[in-house]
Amino acid sequence: MSEIPIFSSLGYQMSTDFQACSLLLDYCKNLGTFAPQMSWRPQYRSSKFRNVYGKVANREHCFDGIPITKNVHDNHFCAVNAKFLAIVTESAGGGSFLVIPLEQTGRIEPNYPKVCGHQGNVLDIKWNPFIENIIASCSEDTSVRIWEIPEGGLKRNMTEAVLELFGHSRRVGLVEWHPTTNNILFSAGYDYKVLIWNLDIGEPVKMIDCHTDVILCMSFNTDGSLLSTTCKDKKLRVIEPRSGKVLQEASCKNHRVNRVVFLGNVKRLLTTGVSRWNTRQIALWDQEDLAMPLIEEEIDGLSGLLFPFYDADTHMLYLAGKGDGNIRYYEISTEKPYLNYLMEFRSPAPQKGLGVMPKHGLDVSACEVFRFYKLVTLKGLIEPISMIVPRRSETYQEDIYPMTPGIEPALTPDEWLSGMNRDPVLMSLKEGYKKASKVVFKAPIREKKSVVVNGIDLLENVPPRTENELLRMFFRQQDEIRRLKDELSQKDIRIRQLQLELKNLRNSPKNN
Repeated sequence: MSEIPIFSSLGYQMSTDFQACSLLLDYCKNLGTFAPQMSWRPQYRSSKFRNVYGKVANREHCFDGIPITKNVHDNHFCAVNAKFLAIVTESAGGGSFLVIPLEQTGRIEPNYPKVCGHQGNVLDIKWNPFIENIIASCSEDTSVRIWEIPEGGLKRNMTEAVLELFGHSRRVGLVEWHPTTNNILFSAGYDYKVLIWNLDIGEPVKMIDCHTDVILCMSFNTDGSLLSTTCKDKKLRVIEPRSGKVLQEASCKNHRVNRVVFLGNVKRLLTTGVSRWNTRQIALWDQEDLAMPLIEEEIDGLSGLLFPFYDADTHMLYLAGKGDGNIRYYEISTEKPYLNYLMEFRSPAPQKGLGVMPKHGLDVSACEVFRFYKLVTLKGLIEPISMIVPRRSETYQEDIYPMTPGIEPALTPDEWLSGMNRDPVLMSLKEGYKKASKVVFKAPIREKKSVVVNGIDLLENVPPRTENELLRMFFRQQDEIRRLKDELSQKDIRIRQLQLELKNLRNSPKNN
């Protein structure tokens, strides 16, 4: 009888004798050859998203030849909605970004029209969730600007914004639209302040001034009643935005927290950052108690930032690494272990940033549950990556497409500012995305020369923003200097006259 190779050194031979087999098994267990509970066998959860996979679009459906910005700021430099794709680009003489209709795929010509009104590098762009041709941008020139893109895209360079917002004293790194209220915009600057803008009047109405360093990320809960931020001061905060009150605060002394995202209505926060051993790390927090994270998990030893994306409809979390081509995805549960690993999409091409298509822009006929637009800097390429649930049925899959936030706002700015909260207005994806937004943006007329929030004039110490403004300031100062010189000269002449009169009085005969 032939011997089993792995046990030949032990002198055991194949046998049908049950007792011999039992003794062999016991011997191997004692040696640690087998784990008592067979832990080497992976344990799988039952999940409809177990086999979700990433599908890269064909080259003809990509956007090619785009001079993607080389700025090292930790943002996505990309924004997408159901009509347009916007990408921050390299340009001379100030900041600019491209706006391309989604159907206009293929190679983009070098002279393609740009939005180029900023005088400094553009650091962030975001589409209005309720008016699909309105986009906000912020820049190193200390301004936030609102642009109205014509139907069909740009035919020539756009230099005039429908609204220019000045209130920050240093460059502005982040902009975020309120998730349920129309025309409420948040901006975070390097002056450590978050300004809340009411675009109906074109002015900041609130200021959040609780940070002691640069704000790295902002995230809203579902109804926009809470704002969470990460900051370079290594603190995670949960803030009531209308009052500016910090409700919860975590001091992350042992690791850096870079990004934060609210996980829908489960009252959880997820952060990504770097551990004390310089490994990429994620942590799950209870938003009502930030004393300690619920779980912490190290991802890998790479150095790039981890961008988190959460889909509240499928309860799926995507982690995309900046500087690598990996996108890991998990399913979030309300019970331990909370984070359930599903799979990983891999690509050899590193990503600089990622845009995310809103739910109403997905292809429901292909069971697409998420879509990224990946920026590949070296190739000047934008690649759509679809996350697909593999199903053969061609009917509408209601279990993976529940009612989702649509393009109708739940509140007006005045309602939200007065203290009202309301969940997003939901829509069904069963009939596909057809109707256009009913909301129209009307730019207010502004002539004020000062912006006062909380008793502080925000424009008092704002530096000049354009070359013409700098020249005007220079000439005003020159005129002021001339006026002061003339005034000083007149006073000098008057002093000499008085000195002569005093001398004459002293030398007069009466005084002798």
